Parts: sequence; structure tokens; C-alpha cells
Amino acid sequence: MTFKLYLPILCVVFCISCTTKQKKPEISNIAESYIFEAPVTPSCHASTIVEIEPNHLMVAWFGGSAEGNKDVGIYLSSNPGGSWSAPRNIVTPLITEEDTLPCWNPVLYKSSSEHLYLFYKVGKNPREWFGAMLTSSDDGKTWSDPQYLPEGILGPIRNKPIETKPGLLLCGSSTESVESNEWRVHVETYDESAGKWQKIPVQNTKNFEVIQPTFLVHAEGKIQMLCRSKHDRLVTSWSEDIGASWSDMEMTEIVNSNSGVDAISLTHESFLLVNNPLPRGANWYNGRNMLDVEYSTDGIQWEKLLDLENQEKGEFSYPAIIQTSDDKVHIVYTYDREYIKHVSFDVDR
Repeated sequence: MTFKLYLPILCVVFCISCTTKQKKPEISNIAESYIFEAPVTPSCHASTIVEIEPNHLMVAWFGGSAEGNKDVGIYLSSNPGGSWSAPRNIVTPLITEEDTLPCWNPVLYKSSSEHLYLFYKVGKNPREWFGAMLTSSDDGKTWSDPQYLPEGILGPIRNKPIETKPGLLLCGSSTESVESNEWRVHVETYDESAGKWQKIPVQNTKNFEVIQPTFLVHAEGKIQMLCRSKHDRLVTSWSEDIGASWSDMEMTEIVNSNSGVDAISLTHESFLLVNNPLPRGANWYNGRNMLDVEYSTDGIQWEKLLDLENQEKGEFSYPAIIQTSDDKVHIVYTYDREYIKHVSFDVDR
């Protein structure tokens, strides 16, 4: 009798809970701009964004005559609450005795210790590049000389790290082999106080071809990664111990055109993903003509929230997303390799 009395009530409560949990957030106050009005280089790509302090943003990207060319360096612009500053070339290609090596994939991050980092890669190509970083103690007004990371350490390969405890950065990284262009993901941690790096493997018994992970924080100790792949879907792995070990990789239902993605955790049950949601085409750039923002409450089931770009052709890719201290969401991405576009909006949950 007690069971019969409470069962309908429990069902109603459960249904109400599910309806509330699955409610899509509302987007408002969408603003769009370009980091620069006139291109400073013939080509640009792979932007990254960080909040320096409230109402002060900074963006970096690589630029030159074309990706991989020997004139490609890292450029930076900041916006202290008004307009974007003129881009400045903060890292130039590395000139060695044997060659000139271009720069790749900058990643900006400011830790709780107030250290501002600019991680990037140097090398002929993604199969032979190595990791480097600059640091700043004055919010990017001045920067250290380049510091090259230990052998076998690449740093955050494309997306921002997360800080699992004060002074410990968890970085999603990956490699592309020289012999077979095999893609594999791993994780690296950086201990700020000790200046030490540690490499952590990620199980991949199905041999998924994956690179460029981004992280979602679900709860205390539980972290999910989402990875770009060659399989028309994103691939995922989970950690239950704050990134110290990772589950075997699994395919998701998230369609992706073999292009970089980025994501943020609004809460432990509310997530945003920026994604090119089309399958691959004959050429590497096919499918990058559409870029959207997707929403999930569990990191598994995702639904479109809005289109950032949906055009017949064009390349809109390699997004970076953050949520600033005023709860506003900011996204930057490549716009046809000519511009870096910035979109911001409010999220009402």
C-alpha cells in the first residue's frame, strides 16, 4: 500500500526533474566582431582566448604566408573592455643552424597563481614539432624568452588546460607519428612550483585515430575528454581520479568533420561544445563551412544551441571557448584563414 501511494509521486518528481535538467539554456545579447579589420598576414589560424582580468580579454593565433611556411609566427591582440589592440608579432619562427621552423597552435592560459602562459609548438610539421612556452607576470605586457619543453612533452596541443588543484595544470596533448601519421592522445600535467612535467597515457585499445582533446569537468574528480578523430565522430575518455588515469576510448554520436573542437563546463551538469557538425568530405576542409554551439547535460547526448556559421562554402574552424567572470561566453575561431572572428553571448540557464 505504501509503495502504491508513493510510486506515482516518485514518477511525477522524476519527470519534473528530467524536464528541468534537459531544458536548453537561452542565448541572448549575441555580439560579433573581428579581432582585426585588415589582415596582418596573408593567412591566420588556430586562435586561443583568455580572460586576463574582468573585462580584459587576450587572443593569440598563428599567422604568415600559409600554415607551415617558414614565416609563420604567433600574433597577439588584447581587449581591455573596449576594442581590440593592433596585433603584434610576439613569437617569430625559430632560426636554427639547419633550418627556419614555423610556429603552431598557441594556447593562452592564466593560472590561479596569476601566471599567464602562452604555450605553442615549433617545427616543420605536426609530426616533428616540439613544445615551447612563454610566461608573463604582468598580464602580457612583457613576456619571458621562449622556454622549450622537455623531450617528449608537447604541452596543451590545441585547447586550454584545466587546473585540477592550485598550481597543477592538466593539459590535453597528442602526437602524429612521422612514419604512418598515426594519431594518438595522451595527457600531460605541469606542476608550476616544481616546474616539472609528467606524461599520462590514455587507453585506446580500439586504436582510434585521435588528437586535440578538450576537457569537461563533471564533478569532484570526474573529468571527460572529447577528441577530434578521423572517424567522422568525436571520441571520448573518462577519468574518475582528477586526470591521473583514463578509461578506454569510446566513439560518441557527435558528428565532426575531422576538425578541432573546444568545450566548457558551465556547471557540473551543463556543458557547451563548439563543433563542425558535418562528416568529412573529399578534402580536409570539407565540412568546415558549418560551425555550431551544442549543449549537453551529461557530455554524451548533445543538441544544437545555435549556428555560428552555416554557409554553402568557406572554412570556419578551430574554435576556442571560455566563460568569463561575468558569466558571458566568448568564442574565437578561424574565418576563411583571413580573419579571427569573436562571438560573445549570455547564457540563461
